[in-house]
Amino acid sequence: MKFLVLGSLAVTDGTTPVDLGGVKQRAVLGYLLLHANQVVPNSRMLDALWDGQAPSTARKMVQNAVSAIRRMLAAAGTGCSAELVTHAPGYQLRIEPEDVDMHLFRSLVHKGRDAMASGAPARGAHLLREALGLWRGRALADLAESGIEWSELSAVEDERLSALEDCFDAELRCGRHREITPELEVLTAAEPLRERLCQQFMLALYRSGRQVDALNVYRRTRVALVGGLGIEPGPELQALQRRILDHHASIQVPAYA
Repeated sequence: MKFLVLGSLAVTDGTTPVDLGGVKQRAVLGYLLLHANQVVPNSRMLDALWDGQAPSTARKMVQNAVSAIRRMLAAAGTGCSAELVTHAPGYQLRIEPEDVDMHLFRSLVHKGRDAMASGAPARGAHLLREALGLWRGRALADLAESGIEWSELSAVEDERLSALEDCFDAELRCGRHREITPELEVLTAAEPLRERLCQQFMLALYRSGRQVDALNVYRRTRVALVGGLGIEPGPELQALQRRILDHHASIQVPAYA
């Protein structure tokens, strides 16, 4: 049985999707998967599901959802090693990490970063792309569309962006600046305050012979930072702008590109 949270919540029994029930049951399962193998207190679950305004029937609704999830797991028989147990002061979903796409993503990202650190950027880029390929949309996109706004979802999204940035670093080290420029253009438009992405976009543009466009990205980023946060670009972004103006040797295409 595989549990998928990197996109709409899904559970598959081999190749067959499993019926996960209504929104509250899906939300309970989704929250437990975000905290797999951890004890989730009842009070924390109630706050997550009702944003601090749980009705008097909330605990019973959670208990009903837990019972339904247990029946779903039991129906899978030996094909599922996951177990949902009552563990004071709440519940714990015991599950093999490799059965959850989020944990597989993290494992691949870790391996990719290790490869980069050992001087193998091509291998690192491959592993990071494999990790990013597990994403089918926003984490728990169906629950987010229903109005759920958990801090855990923002944290997982930040993990995805950080992995993307590491992947772009690896691609740049391999001389693949032209290949990643379109992707960076879209991402920097969506994340204009994320300086590392903007820095990578500037470098990719400059190495593609587009110095003016690279400097325009710097100006656009500065306007966004000053207007949105009241701060100037960080020292690394400012240093890159100066190096682009100077055609500094340190930002040229790698010799092995």
